[in-house]
Amino acid sequence: MARKEFGVVGLGKFGLSLAKSLMHHGQMVVGVDSDPEKVKVASEVLTQAYQAEAVDKVALKQLGLAELPSVIVSTGQSMEASILITLFLKELGCRSVTVKAMSRDHEKVLRKVGADEVIFPERYAAEQLAAKLAVPGLIDYLPLGTNVILKELTVDRWSGKTLRELNLTNSYGIQVVAVRAAEESQFVFVPKADQPLQKGDVLAVIGRGENLMGLEA
Repeated sequence: MARKEFGVVGLGKFGLSLAKSLMHHGQMVVGVDSDPEKVKVASEVLTQAYQAEAVDKVALKQLGLAELPSVIVSTGQSMEASILITLFLKELGCRSVTVKAMSRDHEKVLRKVGADEVIFPERYAAEQLAAKLAVPGLIDYLPLGTNVILKELTVDRWSGKTLRELNLTNSYGIQVVAVRAAEESQFVFVPKADQPLQKGDVLAVIGRGENLMGLEA
């Protein structure tokens, strides 16, 4: 996987956690914050960390943030700061700017000044938790459309049948993306359609929640 370089403006809880996760995925991250203590902490884990006032267009240009493929703006509770930083980054030619928003009105303004993507971390986390509580076996709640989820199903009544025979896409509106044999610890992705399933095998399936709710394998 080719390494990309990301910029993260605002190294609070969300910004730093995101930056660390990007580093964990093998990417390079340049972090910026006005708080010297936050920069000191970030400098120990990120590729580079700078103390600067990101609402200063000249500072953004000098740091070269707009030259990075993607920049994430996470400036805490300051709506004005996130809006100005987004505007300046786009004016400087940044290709992709993702911004954390606090409200729908905040999102509207961010879109108008050029934000490529607007995120609501708290809302997304709440949706994930609600889905996991409501759907036993849930792996992930996917933002691909209304109520699209990834869930585990343990094979019982489908034992001895193949995925081709089960024809799950037409029968239930779901798709098997991986299979883990009962005695194995790792999933096999893009499983073979003619391999008979065994009791205890675990299927990772994707589909709408209403199609997976109560479905037994």
